[in-house]
Amino acid sequence: MSLDTGIPHSARIWNYWLQGKDHFESDRAAGEQILALVPDLVTSARADREFLHRAVGFLAGEAGIRQFLDIGTGLPSANNTHEVAQGVAPDARIVYVDNDPLVLAHARALLTSTDEGVSDYIDADLRDPGTILEGAARTLDFDKPVAIMLLGILNFIIADEQAEAVLGQLIDAVPPGSYLVVSHPTTEVHGEAMTEAVRLWNSTGGAEMRLRDKAGVESFFAGLEVLEPGIVTCSAWRPDAGGGIEDVSHFGGVGRKP
Repeated sequence: MSLDTGIPHSARIWNYWLQGKDHFESDRAAGEQILALVPDLVTSARADREFLHRAVGFLAGEAGIRQFLDIGTGLPSANNTHEVAQGVAPDARIVYVDNDPLVLAHARALLTSTDEGVSDYIDADLRDPGTILEGAARTLDFDKPVAIMLLGILNFIIADEQAEAVLGQLIDAVPPGSYLVVSHPTTEVHGEAMTEAVRLWNSTGGAEMRLRDKAGVESFFAGLEVLEPGIVTCSAWRPDAGGGIEDVSHFGGVGRKP
């Protein structure tokens, strides 16, 4: 996949909102247009990142997970999956998956592992779970529990049937005791503005995306044991003590394969 800096890319816009440095004029312009409709998306982006931090911390800590498959990695930021996981368990093994060349270039340069653990990177699309699983098997042991991380990526699969088929193949490949972590933009918060923001995004030439309501996100966890507090706005998933909770336009949840 070649790098086209003239077409905005979701990972680079997200990086822009998170005050990163890896974005181009097209990304900044699209990001500002979207923020004009939904100013709170910066707060949402940060809440989504903090959700990842708390979820991975729980999985590597209390749940004892040592293997992570992070699909739709995005550009490296603070508290990347391997940093959080290996900060708790230095022997954790992480496989990152993305198909954006800039993301992959940065991942190989910046997402370095501890000596005890492993970080690997796969150039693949979520819509091709077979390729992902084949590549990940070089690093991960699919006879042992794996945490599948899908943050802000299922929204790029428009058809529910296709999203559920992809998820089914991924979940079927991991043993009981594995986990699924999902975050997804929603119509439940700032619904009208979010709908218009997605319409604007879909007109830019970038990868088409969609919103889902709470029931739509919940459907991804069919057959799994959804951990408390359920599927909630990302800021409300097991918030840190003393932290304020502000509803954001991304819902998240964690489920365990029984």
